This record gives sequence, structure tokens and C-alpha cells, in this order.
Amino acid sequence: MRVAVFCGSSSGNDPIFAEQARAMGKAIAEAGHSLVFGGGKVGLMGILADSVLEHGGEVIGVIPHMLKEREVAHAGITELFVVDDMHQRKAKMNSLAKAFIAMPGGPGTLEEIFEVWTWAQLGYHEKPCAFLNVAGYYDPLFSFLDNMRENGFLKDVYRDMLIVDDDPSRILARFEDYASPQAKWR
Repeated sequence: MRVAVFCGSSSGNDPIFAEQARAMGKAIAEAGHSLVFGGGKVGLMGILADSVLEHGGEVIGVIPHMLKEREVAHAGITELFVVDDMHQRKAKMNSLAKAFIAMPGGPGTLEEIFEVWTWAQLGYHEKPCAFLNVAGYYDPLFSFLDNMRENGFLKDVYRDMLIVDDDPSRILARFEDYASPQAKWR
């Protein structure tokens, strides 16, 4: 299975983020999956890709022309797609991947996982969406999502469809038996 991982183009302040990027890469490769990622060799993206490669896995990057130099495109990966813009990057990653994981990152990471999660709610795909919640990084976000649910802006079924764990192997295992909920308005 091809697994898209959204994560930071920096490594963050806590070494646990890099450690878990390496662990996620190892888990992806050892499970026989391929990585689809943003194509950069910097930050958590680069650490993750290097780990997949180090453990014998396939790595497919998708990077816009504008970011190719800024994020320093990863030259050592299996395949690199260079696209025109971020919209094409996300569309290409969606077409290549069968599942999505958000690791720690910034606004871009959130934007990417929220878009594919929204697409799943609307029935554009039936692929699982997950958060690798390293050291409670996403706990404040999940509190906010629960607030959305409590205020009637997020149905239980769509909040509960998110896979959340702090262990890469458990996330990948949950992908195997994932069943998408019914799309909105069907």
C-alpha cells in the first residue's frame, strides 16, 4: 500500500519528533508499504524518507517547482514528481496514496490532512486518515475537534473516523481493516 505522510519541513524543537519520523519510516518499509511524501530532504520529511530508504522501502515524492529548490528536493528517492503548484501536489499525492498520516508539522501539514479528511467525509475517497500523535503534539487540536462536535459542527462519525495513535505500527495495522463511514448527504 502507498501511504502518504504529511509532516514538517523542519525537525521541531524536541528530538522525539525526529525519532518518531525514523520509527514511522521503518514501520512503513518493514510492513511492505511505500511512502508518498512532499519530496523534500529537509526536516521531518527528509528524516522520514531516509528511514524508509534505509529499511529497503520505496519512496515517492511530489514537490512543486517553486519548492524544489527551497525545500531542496530529495535526490535519492525512488521517484520524484515535480508539479506546478500546491494544488497539483495534493491532487497527485491523493491519487498515489491509499492512506494518509499527519505527523507533527505546521500549517501546511494541517491543511493537507484536513483536506483529505474533508474529501473522505464528502465521499471523494474512502481512504483512512490518521494522526501520529507524537508526545501529545495534537492533543490541543483534538480538544478543538471535540469542541466542534459538541457545538454541532462535526458529527461523531466523522470525528471518530480519524485514526489517532502514538505508535506507527499500530496506525498501519489499523489501515488494514479500515471501513469508511457513509459520506455526508447520502
